[in-house]
Amino acid sequence: MKSTFNEAIYDARPLGKARMGVLGLQHMFAMFGATVLVPAITGLSVSATLLFAGIGTLLFHLITKMKVPAFLGSSFAFLGGYAAVVEMATKSGYSPAQALPYACIGVFCAGLLYFLLAGLFKAFGVKRVLEFFPPVVTGPIIIAIGLTLSGSAISNCTSNWWVALIAVAVIVICNIWGKGMVRIVPILLGVLVSYLAGICFGEVDFTPVKNAAWIGLPFKGEDTILSVLRNTDTGLLLSSIFAIMPIALATMVEHIGDMCAISSTTGRNYLEDPGLHRTLIGDGCATAIASLFGAPANTTYGENTGVLNLTKVYDPRVIRLAAMFAIILSFCPKFAAIIQIMPAATIGGVSLVLYGMISAVGVRNLIENKVDFTNSRNVIIAALILVLAIGIKYGAGDAIPIGFTSLSGLAVAAIVGIILNAILKEKK
Repeated sequence: MKSTFNEAIYDARPLGKARMGVLGLQHMFAMFGATVLVPAITGLSVSATLLFAGIGTLLFHLITKMKVPAFLGSSFAFLGGYAAVVEMATKSGYSPAQALPYACIGVFCAGLLYFLLAGLFKAFGVKRVLEFFPPVVTGPIIIAIGLTLSGSAISNCTSNWWVALIAVAVIVICNIWGKGMVRIVPILLGVLVSYLAGICFGEVDFTPVKNAAWIGLPFKGEDTILSVLRNTDTGLLLSSIFAIMPIALATMVEHIGDMCAISSTTGRNYLEDPGLHRTLIGDGCATAIASLFGAPANTTYGENTGVLNLTKVYDPRVIRLAAMFAIILSFCPKFAAIIQIMPAATIGGVSLVLYGMISAVGVRNLIENKVDFTNSRNVIIAALILVLAIGIKYGAGDAIPIGFTSLSGLAVAAIVGIILNAILKEKK
């Protein structure tokens, strides 16, 4: 096979094992910063997070017939749920560490809701259900996903703009002017060069690496929900479930947006084959299993969609290699420490490009489907989705409280867009 790395590659095997391995590493690095950030914020195990990101991704691929090039990493949508459960538990005399297994049970129940929506797709068919998710809704949602993530990228960049700009510059130069393999691994090269720059700028403290062991188990028994089952507080258990389960409504809508983004990026309709019902079941299974062992909820990762868009390598085998790398490294605390001390500015610089690429995919989705913005109906739907998603994100702390739980800006925007699309019928 002759490849100039300019055309889409759906079978990467002719590239050779070495190149496929490098591509897999690039996908692992792309998801790493965001994936480990969730346990860093919540107090969950970083190693367990890596392990079940890898296992969850492989399970997702198995359920989706090995066809969808998606990586599953930690979901940010559930951060509010974890915080709510910890706050409730603290008032009842529990420590945050004791509260997290209760939150994980809530996440497990949330994962089961994916099966319900998958059943609707199977019963009524994708086309009928997707009448509620036309491009005028999914396009702005995809755009909003990238834009709402942009704040975290900028925040990371502010720790050292020079290190961040080096990451951006390396990615741009490699992607536009690079030759051969250099052009296909811009993210990995951006991470490595920027990381070295961060070391030179004194942004890296290697003390955690020296103190970390080479080999260790990814999780402990007290981190799993078994600790709750041994001594259950029924009131806290029910409160945790009611606080976290509704968040799944938001993540399922985001999942549909991510599947649309991946389909648009690769030029293949994964909503039809293997079908949204399968991708939802895969996502739900990954989330439920991860929560059983004290790892955060999983979700399809926009960062890796950005990598697909940059490299034009759409072979799911590469994603599965990334998953296996994540599983292997979850047993190495020293490597986890190396990644954890990666300069925040490096993560920020890489994220600037990836998050922008996600939004660009949303724009392309609108253009390719020829959404008519001379139609006031379409303008209103798209405008409200974008304004609500970004406005609630940065103007209301990214959450609107509703009873025991809260809805993120993206969830509110998606729900409003879906409802408006159903009410404001398009003139044929």
